[in-house]
Amino acid sequence: MLTLHILQMNIMAKNILITGAKGQLGSELSNLFENYPELRFFPTDIDTLDLTDKQAISDFVSANQIDYVVNCAAYTAVDKAEDDADLCYKINRDAVQNLAEAAVGKAKILHVSTDYVFAGDGNRPYIETDPTNPQSVYGKSKRAGEEILLQVCPESIIVRTAWLYSIYGNNFVKTMIRLGKERSDLNVVSDQKGTPTYAADLAQALLSIINFSEKNQNFPAGIYHYSNEGITSWFEFTQKIHELAGITACTVHPIPTDQYPTKAARPMYSVLDKTKIKQTFNLAIPQWENSLDKCIGLL
Repeated sequence: MLTLHILQMNIMAKNILITGAKGQLGSELSNLFENYPELRFFPTDIDTLDLTDKQAISDFVSANQIDYVVNCAAYTAVDKAEDDADLCYKINRDAVQNLAEAAVGKAKILHVSTDYVFAGDGNRPYIETDPTNPQSVYGKSKRAGEEILLQVCPESIIVRTAWLYSIYGNNFVKTMIRLGKERSDLNVVSDQKGTPTYAADLAQALLSIINFSEKNQNFPAGIYHYSNEGITSWFEFTQKIHELAGITACTVHPIPTDQYPTKAARPMYSVLDKTKIKQTFNLAIPQWENSLDKCIGLL
């Protein structure tokens, strides 16, 4: 019976390529691998798989019989992208095309995108069918990546997210904790509204989608939105970060966007409606404050 069980597990095993495995989201995905013994993971980053090398990607997907690609790789330096558009597009558009072409007829793709594909001038949570109108090089490159993926591999899943943070890499949460300990005062933008996303929660959602697909033999292609629940501003987000991190000696002051100029335009309102992803995959999404508390507890 044991031999039969092992044989069945091997038959069922699916091969999952993770790109950008050393980034925030990729690192959180790696923490979950042991919870999915029926999946065989292939975590890669620029040092092991160059996504701008079309032939290398095609060879990797074929040689490892990849069933799913979870694309976490992205150029995310929003301001730097304004002066580095070529590299930004190579990673956010051309690399996506390379993955899509390698996956045709072989693998399903889950691609992570961003709230920056929207103009951010609305006043209600964005749904997946709302018109896109990116206002920055980063946003335009990510939208271009979405478009090329849907052209080449229309049976793909795109998950747009926002305000991503984790215990890994550089992000807003870690920066505000560091600055809160270094300074007595901080000015933080208060008129940009959105929802933070704990990368560990998004990682779990992505693997839940694959699990759903395998159990139901159904991969519901399309665009989905995922962030944590709730709405906040960068100012209120910072206040909560300091509260949960026990930082009391730093005063946070609210300022308008025009007092904190940046090279790239930020969406003023980028709250994402999660109804579709919750209903389709039966996902429960945590409130942003609860996830932030969890993350800070691990720092």
